[in-house]
Amino acid sequence: MLSPSMAKPKLQLLSFFLFCSILLSFFHCTLSLINPEDEPSWLAVKSEDVNMVQTRRDSWKKCDFSVGKWIFDQSYPLYNTNCPYLSTAVTCQKNGRPDSDYEKWKWKPYGCSIPRFDALRFLGKMRNKRIMLVGDSIIRNQWESLVCLVQGVIPTDRKRVTYNGPSMAFHAMDFETSIEFFWAPLLVELKNGPENKRILHLDLIEENARYWRGADILVFDSAHWWTHSGQTSSWDYYMEGNSIITNMNPMVAYQKGLSTWARWVDLNLDPRRTRVIFRSMSPRHNRQNGWKCYNQRQPLQFFSHLHVPEPLVVLQGVLKRMRFPVYLQDITTMTAFRRDGHPSVYRRAISEEERQKPGTGLSSDCSHWCLPGVPDIWNEMLSALL
Repeated sequence: MLSPSMAKPKLQLLSFFLFCSILLSFFHCTLSLINPEDEPSWLAVKSEDVNMVQTRRDSWKKCDFSVGKWIFDQSYPLYNTNCPYLSTAVTCQKNGRPDSDYEKWKWKPYGCSIPRFDALRFLGKMRNKRIMLVGDSIIRNQWESLVCLVQGVIPTDRKRVTYNGPSMAFHAMDFETSIEFFWAPLLVELKNGPENKRILHLDLIEENARYWRGADILVFDSAHWWTHSGQTSSWDYYMEGNSIITNMNPMVAYQKGLSTWARWVDLNLDPRRTRVIFRSMSPRHNRQNGWKCYNQRQPLQFFSHLHVPEPLVVLQGVLKRMRFPVYLQDITTMTAFRRDGHPSVYRRAISEEERQKPGTGLSSDCSHWCLPGVPDIWNEMLSALL
């Protein structure tokens, strides 16, 4: 039997070892939180249950969709060009494009996977909701893709499209869901002024924004029109308040316009009721003669140097200053690989004689996207985010 004087040091030693064990266990858990690579449950997450929403509070637990690679997948596309909601300009197969591999590439982010688009699952999540895509003709491209992805599971007499001024809406009637597109390429207001001059009001937005009220999910895109200059510019001068500005750096104007949009979102939307996503700019593949995307059959494999477009830098700066938690859906780099996905000369039906003489007056569209195609992947990402 131990005397009380001998038992005391042994008890202290046991307590010390127990304390060290607890401390080491806590230290290991802390490392797991700091380093996502030590969190196997995240890396091995099942594709049908993916939590990919990036938040400022949970930044360690995110999947960076923008970093990955394109993988050829014979199971794509998810619909065909017979979808009745496709505009002529994007039905490249019907317009005579001879290849179809551009329809079969899937984006695979590093460290996670994007679930295959499931129309019924998406409509179930969107039941009794309005989702609205706002912006230019590239997001119209994405709207057509999203409508085609879901419409195949809806009976003909239970779907319809309605029009309201600058907006159009696809209705899945049994789900009480609407997928809407609103034309606002600059987000802020473009108006006719004296002498038929076109005025871009950098500080006015309500005329457009009143249509956005009540939407449950808002997806924005605005960049391409801000980079137009000279004869392609859609305005003659800017206005801020009562001040007329005839000359301004386009990226300064873009920053001012986006800041007006950001103030409206901060002041008018409730993050408990509305999700807001801003999709980054879709890259063009033009060069001076406009034929850089013509006859391209595969994605680029790599870039000689990675260039971050200035509009994306401006957008990131504006979003960081907002109170409202806007999710930046960064598709710029992943889409830059896809020079093969544009309509090129197949934006309309062309004759064999025209096709054999590229560069002789036949224009090439290296901005928009063939459907089925690249925007389908943006919508798979969108579905995972929602």
